[in-house]
Amino acid sequence: MTSCATRRTVLLATGAAALTAGCGSDGGDGGNGGDGRDGGRGGTSSETTGRKLVSTADVPVGGGTVLPDERIVVTQPREGVFKAFSAICTHQNCVVTGVADGTVDCACHGSRFRITDGSVERGPATRPLPEEPVTVEGNSIRRA
Repeated sequence: MTSCATRRTVLLATGAAALTAGCGSDGGDGGNGGDGRDGGRGGTSSETTGRKLVSTADVPVGGGTVLPDERIVVTQPREGVFKAFSAICTHQNCVVTGVADGTVDCACHGSRFRITDGSVERGPATRPLPEEPVTVEGNSIRRA
């Protein structure tokens, strides 16, 4: 019985380690890093606050722009209205790949999110993309 318990312990420990590594929750620069707003670079959100993300001219009306390094997607549902959401799909944490026909699209499993509020248009995702705070200053969209 001892060898069975030891084997089970090793398997459980190995599985737990693999899950922890896959989640990237170690707080270092290899994972999401801190609050997830720094693009996994391990800095704090105050280091990125106020930094220019994109020019307003680069975000089409009725569409958007994915900024994979920032892990943000910026949309313009109607002229002059800009929204920003996490670019990490809520289904299995893939980075979304594009914006088309009023949705933010994830190529991993086909989830689509509305550009107006990040809500799910089509699954398998069941949770909306979290909104990211941004401000518009002149022709620049910046982290709030």
